[in-house]
Amino acid sequence: MLAKVLSSALLGIDAILIDVEVDIAQGLPQLATVGLPDGAVKESKDRVKAALKNSGYEFPNRKITVNLAPADVKKEGASFDLPISIGILAATGVIRRDKLARYVLLGELSLDGGVKPVRGCLPIAVAAREMNLAGIIIPQENVCEGGVVEGIEVIGVTELSQVVDFLNGTLDIPPYRADIDSLFSQGGEVGDDFSEVKGQEHAKRALEVAAAGSHNLLMIGPPGSGKTMLARRIPSILPPMLFEEAIETTKVYSVMGLLEREHALISSRPFRSPHHTISDVGLIGGSNTPKPGEVSLSHNGVLFLDELPEFKKHVLEVLRQPMEDGRVTISRALSSVTYPSRIMLVAAMNPCPCGYLGDPIHLCSCTPLMIQHYRSRISGPLLDRIDIHIEVPAVKYRDLADRSESESSGDIAARVARSREVQKERFAGTKVRCNAQMSARMIRKFCETDQAGNRMLEVVTDRLGLSARSYTRILKVARTIADLAGSLEIRDVHISEAIQYRSLDRKTG
Repeated sequence: MLAKVLSSALLGIDAILIDVEVDIAQGLPQLATVGLPDGAVKESKDRVKAALKNSGYEFPNRKITVNLAPADVKKEGASFDLPISIGILAATGVIRRDKLARYVLLGELSLDGGVKPVRGCLPIAVAAREMNLAGIIIPQENVCEGGVVEGIEVIGVTELSQVVDFLNGTLDIPPYRADIDSLFSQGGEVGDDFSEVKGQEHAKRALEVAAAGSHNLLMIGPPGSGKTMLARRIPSILPPMLFEEAIETTKVYSVMGLLEREHALISSRPFRSPHHTISDVGLIGGSNTPKPGEVSLSHNGVLFLDELPEFKKHVLEVLRQPMEDGRVTISRALSSVTYPSRIMLVAAMNPCPCGYLGDPIHLCSCTPLMIQHYRSRISGPLLDRIDIHIEVPAVKYRDLADRSESESSGDIAARVARSREVQKERFAGTKVRCNAQMSARMIRKFCETDQAGNRMLEVVTDRLGLSARSYTRILKVARTIADLAGSLEIRDVHISEAIQYRSLDRKTG
């Protein structure tokens, strides 16, 4: 007796369909699982046996072989409990087979036959739709997540017996329908606002430019100057997420099991701020069974690294490839997975170990050697990939005592949104969404400067010994400044402002 049930496995943030083949034959009673299962899948035999008996079904006292195909893909987790159980019941004739080929099943079983939630329902629902299947049968607690995908039935269940009755046609379970507009509105709540920031007009302008073009940003200033406060307000001026961006980001959280039941769609841009003791695996992702790291959890949002020189140097260096390519590829002996990492990196640091270098009031106690050692923790290649470097000085008393309202986040966000609309039209038909992602060919096409700007770039490049990457970063930032000003051309005033944002560039020659 042979039966086949459709299920799915995760590969990065995407899913592939898995055929769960169950064969029941004469022989000594046993349940063997083949097809590269991990420990949790192998243990399913005990959960399946108890769940079937406690749900009132007979467990065959024969030799049962479960094959998970394709056999060269590693199968992880307890989500195969439900399809294995249904496969056994189908092979023994308890379940009609006409619906089995149209639905993807996944869920963990408790010993009493209850169906527990699993990870990765969103990418699995996307995969099922792409394969033109009727729908997916998943735990009730996961239906909000799976229901985000339109054009497919999402059937939520709480018990094994419900699945049996639904497949036999004796129970009608209406598919879940998610209200996309309502899910998007959940991410619209306003947090910290720039109107609360006193002074720091130069820094706020730099943050506006960074948000408008999704440029990486580094703030240098003494303790208490407001670097962290400014960084935490950046999400309030970023443009709303597109639906495609929300799905991409939600996939990452789905495979990690970080989605809340009431918030099945990540509709506001992520803001992640890991501690400086984080490991390279925690930041980039990895481990024996690769999982996304903080850089992927920040996809389409902001990754904030406070006290940048305090991070281990090798941890910072692994950021270089994700910042450049917008994705992370993790290779292991049995698999290679790719996670998205299109982020806006925002970092903050002190100018020296004590933090008071150049402060007019506090005396700096650091020697030149200490300062050099402190700053050398951030390599030149990493600094090259940060578009904007700005100094954030201590706030003066008259700014702190000023009771007038500063410009609100809403006003800044409106200018950022207009700039992003210009970029959207400019890059229509490509995968590029903002100026920071421009390729070399796009820079040549869209970053033409006038003669005065060319002369200025020539003088500055030779004098500062800028690398080719720094040169292109200046052009990208200048393009964003011109977009904010509503200018089709990049003028010398835009170039000069972009050059001001390269305060940490070093002469290499």
